[in-house]
Amino acid sequence: MSQSVNETYLKYRSLGDMLKVIVYSAQSALGLTPMLYHIVHQGQDILFIQTGTVGGVIVHYVIEGNMPKEKFIQLKRFTGEFSFVESVGTDAQSIYVPILELEASTMRFQL
Repeated sequence: MSQSVNETYLKYRSLGDMLKVIVYSAQSALGLTPMLYHIVHQGQDILFIQTGTVGGVIVHYVIEGNMPKEKFIQLKRFTGEFSFVESVGTDAQSIYVPILELEASTMRFQL
């Protein structure tokens, strides 16, 4: 028996706003850090994370106009400042989030 999953899509105005979801999640009691995905969808570079529980999924996304070549984001835990970096660093006050490249997805982004 399959259950349907409710999907909610939240489109952010900036990457910085969306990354605040990662900072908040990492500081929660569970301490989970959502994965950050990149996909080209209808010619647009989209960065997104997925949160939620069984039966309900929230997709947080932003259309990135200038996709950098670096494969990680260094995200400062206390300020929310971020930068694109080539690899994981040693700053204990930062979260290093890999940008995972997707080839395809069943997500239905509203562009």
